[in-house]
Amino acid sequence: MGVLLGLAVGDALGAPLEGYPPPTVKVTEMPAGGMYTDDTLQALALARSLVVSRGFSPEDCMIRLLEGYLRYPGFYGPTSSAVFSLVMGGMPPLDAAGQVHRTLGGSRSNGSVMRGPPLGVFYSSPLLEEVSIACSRLTHCDPVAGACSAFVNRMVADLARGTPREDAFRHACTTCRITEVSEYLSGFRNHPPDPSLDALLATHCALTVFMGVESFADAVILAVNLGGDADTIGAITGSLAGAYWGATAIPPLWRVQLRDHDRIIDLAGDLFRAAVEKGE
Repeated sequence: MGVLLGLAVGDALGAPLEGYPPPTVKVTEMPAGGMYTDDTLQALALARSLVVSRGFSPEDCMIRLLEGYLRYPGFYGPTSSAVFSLVMGGMPPLDAAGQVHRTLGGSRSNGSVMRGPPLGVFYSSPLLEEVSIACSRLTHCDPVAGACSAFVNRMVADLARGTPREDAFRHACTTCRITEVSEYLSGFRNHPPDPSLDALLATHCALTVFMGVESFADAVILAVNLGGDADTIGAITGSLAGAYWGATAIPPLWRVQLRDHDRIIDLAGDLFRAAVEKGE
């Protein structure tokens, strides 16, 4: 519950600030309607796919990702949008991701990082890194994007299972497969947070915020008020903070105002039960 609700709350709080500089007056309240963006749409699609498929199924996941895209295409970034358009035209997902990677001159954006945390709820074994990278590659070919997703998901997996924060961080560093990512994130205190579209900078930003605060509310408020890609930084930070402090740490008013709150709670229960049945 903490992971899915935390991600959605961070997304919704950050959505009005996306693309803007840090606000002069700090945002601390849920916007009217509590609407989230594609960050949550994609994460919920992945969570539902894990439940129905009892594990990561690239084919089923893509189908569910497309359903969200068809409902709210304006929410989606250029990389994912381009991939989804090609897939709807009949191109296999990995071929579509490869073509978009070449056409755009890269795919190191943060879209696959923000949707990945449900994998950390379902998996805790070494398989988590493999499925995280595979899920990232559905839209983002760049290996840095996949490694960043795996890093966040590993921390989510450990935090949600009661691992102390510093231990979860160190474990994620040791399991990271890309040197650039492991070196930059292991030394996160050496760099200022940058709420960027870049996968590594976005992951670093969310990690820096999460590791430096002592409550869920402080984490998400600090994250979204950095501006920039505020909804995604909020979503990643919220998933980490929710995994660590749990759903009860999320301010009740934020939860009440969040769109689809009850549906997200139900899905979280389904995801937990599916993970238990799988033995992960």
